[in-house]
Amino acid sequence: MAYDVVVIGSGPGGYSAAIRAGQFGLKTAVIEKDPKLGGCCLHVGCVPTKALLHSAGIWEYFLHSEKEGISCQNPTLDYPFVVQRKQGIVDKHAKGVEFLMKKNKVDVIKGYGVIEAPGRIKVTSASGDQIVEAKNIIVATGSEARMLPGLTPDPEKILTNIEILNLQKVPKTIAIIGAGAVGVEFASIFRRFGSEVLVMEMLPRLVPVEDEEVSKELERHFKKIGIRVETGAKADSIERTENGVKFRVTLASGKVEELEYEKLLIAVGRKPNTDKVGLEAVGVELDRGFIKVNGMQQTNVPGIYAIGDVVAGTPQLAHVATAEGMIAVAHIAGKPAHPINRNRIPGATYTDPGIGSVGLTEAQAKAQGFDVKVGKFPFAANSKASIVGHHEGFVKIVADAKFGEILGVHIIGHHGYELIAEAVTAMEAEATVESMMATIHAHPTQYEALGEAFNAVYGLAINA
Repeated sequence: MAYDVVVIGSGPGGYSAAIRAGQFGLKTAVIEKDPKLGGCCLHVGCVPTKALLHSAGIWEYFLHSEKEGISCQNPTLDYPFVVQRKQGIVDKHAKGVEFLMKKNKVDVIKGYGVIEAPGRIKVTSASGDQIVEAKNIIVATGSEARMLPGLTPDPEKILTNIEILNLQKVPKTIAIIGAGAVGVEFASIFRRFGSEVLVMEMLPRLVPVEDEEVSKELERHFKKIGIRVETGAKADSIERTENGVKFRVTLASGKVEELEYEKLLIAVGRKPNTDKVGLEAVGVELDRGFIKVNGMQQTNVPGIYAIGDVVAGTPQLAHVATAEGMIAVAHIAGKPAHPINRNRIPGATYTDPGIGSVGLTEAQAKAQGFDVKVGKFPFAANSKASIVGHHEGFVKIVADAKFGEILGVHIIGHHGYELIAEAVTAMEAEATVESMMATIHAHPTQYEALGEAFNAVYGLAINA
């Protein structure tokens, strides 16, 4: 059967691209090797981790309910039910993706897809092989967790983002290698559930892609709540023991420690799933395993597009994959499309305090030659932060002094990943600091801290 568009992979980018193609009236199919649609993000990534983070936050409120004037004596944690609730959310949305395929007349082809030639895909499944023909192919095969050399994950001791989601009890101790979003989110989850947590990062700071002041604030809060943080550290000599995992860590000071923890989470990044898709055979150009594309998500081979975690040069985020899918399908359908603007991509890290960011950090802006002005406003001076009992963090605006251009916005605070939305919209609309100063912010809200931070660029914040 011949299609206008065939998408390989049904993660957020893949299924969104397929839906949009169906909406445009294109004959569309999506190929998926796993039993359920939705990809890594839905099943073992974004969605289940945020479900656990939410439950961890609720548990923390129960433990400290006396701060709200509420007596809650001897609360108990049913962690298997927490995991069951997480899985229920995942299953619900997986069924939702199936429904959307039917609604938009997208055929679902179960099996492993390999591109044999431009316009030709062989799909292998338990029922045999079939050939699918397509005028356009969109590669959306996603990524998987990187492992340290010589290690393999297992369900009990050495974990990736997959295995850790199905633990049936809270570990007494857990060590985490890697302090990107995955590492710090699981640190936030299990510390609040009561684990002793160690976070190790080879680079000099936590969440290294964020503004340096954000990294410092997260480290300060992690230490305050009892998470051990070791940056500039390297772990090696990792081995399983009867009671957990033993390893050696060389600290930034040069001191070496031998440690043993019940669980070890490897969170050192993700690698693109491009090595068994047939890309080399048809001549698709790669860069260290990532697919090179132009602004319309086209590869160098006509009729083959790529989106999401497999793409070179854009961050491995679900919302980036979706945006790239919209661009690819619009181009295929002859509709208007605008390339991804790297400086308009929001980042979100769902720790508590949460992180939201967009655009250039202060250091990046200075390195690019801008005359930088910074406005900063602390949540300690925000009345809604007092009401919800979360004073930690701040909003930081990085602006161009000459024209008032907003170069970047960096938030760390309660639900900071939600608050970043206004900043992304403002930057996409090319608003200036002055126009955001004139924007009325509702009171009392957490997001009015953004209004104060924009005013702070010119030293005009009212409440700080």
